[in-house]
Amino acid sequence: MGGSNSTGRGKGASPPAMTPVDEVDISAVRYKSPTLQAPHLTGFSLRAFLWLMESSLLGPLITSVLKSQNNMPQMLQQTLIPERPMYYPEYPPQDPEPGVVLVEEDRHPVERVHEALQYLPQYDPSLRWTTEEKPPFLYWKIRDFAHAYRSGITTPSIVAEHVIAGVQEWNNKKPPMPMLIYFDADDLRKQAEDSTKRLEQGNPISILDGVFVAIKDDIDCFPYPTKGATTFFDQVHTVKKDAVCVARLRKCGVIFIGKANMHELGLGVTGNNPNYGTARNPHSIDRYTGGSSSGPASLVSSGLCSVAIGTDGGGSVRIPSALCGIVGFKTTYGRTDMTGVLCDSGTVEVASPLVSSVEDAMLVYSAIAGSRPMDKLTLRPSPLCVPNLLSPDNSNILGSVKIGKYTEWFHDVSDREISSTCEDALNLLCSAFGCQIEEIILPELEEMRTAHVVSIGSESFTDLNPHYKAGRRSEFTLDTRTSLALFGSFTATDYVASQSIRRRIMHYHMEAFKKVDVIATPTTGITAPKIPPSALKSGESDYVVSAYLMRFIIAANLLGLPAITVPVGHDKQGLPIGLQLIGRPWGEASLLRVASAVEELCLKKRNRPSTFYDILKA
Repeated sequence: MGGSNSTGRGKGASPPAMTPVDEVDISAVRYKSPTLQAPHLTGFSLRAFLWLMESSLLGPLITSVLKSQNNMPQMLQQTLIPERPMYYPEYPPQDPEPGVVLVEEDRHPVERVHEALQYLPQYDPSLRWTTEEKPPFLYWKIRDFAHAYRSGITTPSIVAEHVIAGVQEWNNKKPPMPMLIYFDADDLRKQAEDSTKRLEQGNPISILDGVFVAIKDDIDCFPYPTKGATTFFDQVHTVKKDAVCVARLRKCGVIFIGKANMHELGLGVTGNNPNYGTARNPHSIDRYTGGSSSGPASLVSSGLCSVAIGTDGGGSVRIPSALCGIVGFKTTYGRTDMTGVLCDSGTVEVASPLVSSVEDAMLVYSAIAGSRPMDKLTLRPSPLCVPNLLSPDNSNILGSVKIGKYTEWFHDVSDREISSTCEDALNLLCSAFGCQIEEIILPELEEMRTAHVVSIGSESFTDLNPHYKAGRRSEFTLDTRTSLALFGSFTATDYVASQSIRRRIMHYHMEAFKKVDVIATPTTGITAPKIPPSALKSGESDYVVSAYLMRFIIAANLLGLPAITVPVGHDKQGLPIGLQLIGRPWGEASLLRVASAVEELCLKKRNRPSTFYDILKA
């Protein structure tokens, strides 16, 4: 623990107490690798364990043992925490970012996207449409589609047919492994036809007109149903209109391809889904995509669309993006209006883009960002900005960037190859621009993990408990029910103590940001895990794999900080490795600038996935 002092345990002895956060000697903190204890279960063992967890006699005993093994009662119920709770992220006022351009959030999404476009490097078709014999692997970007449509190379209607063929190929595989769980080919053709007409008449709505976008199945996209990848949720949740982020994209002329597969209700980070079939990693189809935004990552990674919108409450955009070799951009909590998203009342979740490039992240971010009125009052967001990548000062600004690295934590991965690849990317950045890497220490990472699981768990359980009480329990998957049995055992005391820990962790990160501009980590502690065949039919519960996947991503959720994952290479098995950059509150523009530089330096290290659809050239 970062700071706890206890007196002897005699009769009437004082309970252990954490040192007040501003008195903790950070330099004396020693990193401790987490030891998570939980069984790995699939098939019959998972069913049997769940039966015990849900039994009124044995359930409380088992959850109590699980929590004790992971030190939760001691941390949350037996220790005095002097800080008052922080129920949602609270930030000190932030200094204006250097070299950025204001994209006023009250303007129409089309105007904001057009504004952001002016500050991207000049588009050069000859670099993108090369006639080389063996060109380096590149994903098509939004501007490539725009160029192809405007110069008559292809039309949205022609591209739509390639998308339909690719989606249907995946939907018809045995065992099923769909990327989309709601798909209407006729609706897709109609949207594409409308876009093609606008382009032919010379009045496209925006640069995004005709760009194909997938929406995760926990975000409303009218008239499609929203199920959260359950078998029943559409019966209790009627979609009457688009979620706000979807409506903003629709105003820009995008083509929605359907509702993307996900880990049921977002309560897992592998992407396993026995209800519809588990989406596969395009780099190796016997492996997980990561989750919970599994379908969105699979679609973008395989080339079937350039953009997907997912949700990130516990790494659910960044984990699958890293495992599938694409860019996942989680914005600051409250930066985007969450109205119309299933989990719109939590304190850790944001809707965010999964894209093939940082440039596309910047354009999509410009379209969907904009806080809801209530959040403007409580969170006081800094103005919405994008980096000016054309500025003559761009290199100097990059040169002045200080990157925070907590070395022991950085290297606490399943295979050193992951952290070394991330370190190589940072060294490239430093030698290209002269940035500095500063050693930092972030105390109480174990407490942070516990506070996050109690926060997201309690918030999810509150949302889902009414459906449980209404007799729907047996309709959830086994691993969702296992998670909910644990979440339902958290008490009010656990929740409030977790919010006091949130305040402590916020203090440590704000102290670190006085010294550095971004914090760098590997995105995940392992590359894409293999899917156990026994897990396909009934799911699995593997908290140890989940802990490795979530090792570095929790601060961005518990504290609401912006974070982005950029692909920086592959391991020996050819599986992608992502570098995560975490920014200051509301510091999305600065984060995009650094991420863009890292992406450019590591472009040649990106490999074509073994499953890839070239929908633009096909």
